[in-house]
Amino acid sequence: GRYILNNTIFISLASYCDDMLEFTLKSAFNSAKNKENIFFGVVDQNHVNSRDTIKSLEFSNQIRYCHIFPDDSLGVSWARHLCFSLYNNEKYFLQVDSHTYFEENWDENLIIQYKTLLGKSSKPIISTYPYGFSIEENNEITFKKPSGKTVLLLRPKKELKIDKENLVLQFRAKHITSSEAILGCHIAAGFLFANGDFIEEIPYDPYLYFHGEEQSLAIRSFTKGWDIYHPKWIPLYHLYKKAGTKYETHHWSGDISKQRDFDWVYLRKRAKDRLQKLIYGKLNSSIYGLGKDRTIDEYIKFSGIDYFNYTITDSI
Repeated sequence: GRYILNNTIFISLASYCDDMLEFTLKSAFNSAKNKENIFFGVVDQNHVNSRDTIKSLEFSNQIRYCHIFPDDSLGVSWARHLCFSLYNNEKYFLQVDSHTYFEENWDENLIIQYKTLLGKSSKPIISTYPYGFSIEENNEITFKKPSGKTVLLLRPKKELKIDKENLVLQFRAKHITSSEAILGCHIAAGFLFANGDFIEEIPYDPYLYFHGEEQSLAIRSFTKGWDIYHPKWIPLYHLYKKAGTKYETHHWSGDISKQRDFDWVYLRKRAKDRLQKLIYGKLNSSIYGLGKDRTIDEYIKFSGIDYFNYTITDSI
């Protein structure tokens, strides 16, 4: 077996022109109960190299930092693929966005929830869309603490139909009253906690872009024998959009897209085609293909998302 440090957590942080990266690093570290167990893999796609700032942090020896100019970036899945290469046998794996606020003792909280789920599944994944937080004018952080009685179940948006030419779907969270985690069919890329083996078994597909990223993760996880659980407690919060800010922090915005060898229209099409190939079994000889533990038909039956007949049951 691999040499694994006990209860260490590898946090994958792919950041794109995000001024909240340092905030997120500090929040994760400062709020952790066992700070010595937290390690970061940062892929910072930014015009400015922040290595000096990172090196000045007291926990800089726990950060593996990689800087990429935005012109060289091929999108979030590509960047998260690079983050995975910064993994170093930590026991657990957490993926979040670089604008995340962490609750006190979040690490202990997630490990306890994970160990509880081991009673139900040998390969549990904890994932859902986190609740939001906001930053007031006086820089105060505000968020509403969940009750612990509601689980956010991810289901396809109901106004969307599966299109034969485009299998990419959008999902939203449905509030379900439950005192325990609920088995789900979808992964939220902005909050995913699992055993470190996830990185070895489900490597991030760099040929995806933004569209279909979460569907690919969910389908590949399911067919490789992993079980997705939406947790009863989410000990972190996500900054969904700052008031009054433009969307120039999106990979596809502005003049920068024109400077790349692949423009975003091509990258989006490539991702769409990639998801189709995955679902229709055309990537099965690839490490980015379907697993052998369960079939795509079993996923369709479980999720109610029928990629062959283009129907969805129970959308919200």
